[in-house]
Amino acid sequence: MYRHLLAATDGSELSSLAVDHAIELARSLGARLTLLHVAGQYPPPMLVDGTVFPTLPQEEHEAAAAKQSQQILDPCVARAEAAGVACDALHESDSAAWHAIIETAARAECDVIVMGSHGRGGLASLIMGSQTQKVLHLTNLPVLVVRQPR
Repeated sequence: MYRHLLAATDGSELSSLAVDHAIELARSLGARLTLLHVAGQYPPPMLVDGTVFPTLPQEEHEAAAAKQSQQILDPCVARAEAAGVACDALHESDSAAWHAIIETAARAECDVIVMGSHGRGGLASLIMGSQTQKVLHLTNLPVLVVRQPR
């Protein structure tokens, strides 16, 4: 059925649940797994009252983002390896996580995306946005949504 799964994680408890689900699915199917963490892009300098205040130097921002991604991805990789699942871990920087998820899935030739969702709808979804909803609407791949147990 599926030969290569992409599991996106932000390090939250819910996305950890989705990663565990992806690991078990990949194990049962004998599929490969790519884990992805998306960090925000380098922020532009701030302009306050006509004065430009630089943010962190770009190299420092990128190093901090890579370190954060590694801290999130390493335990996931360890769980996949313990389950005997072939696994790659990637981190991307993008201002829109949904975009990086779709692009990475295409580039890695994944055939399904696994993500967590809080299941917010209505106004909460409009205000907060939903990366999962955007992926669902904008990808041609199947998306397996793991919900938080009630």
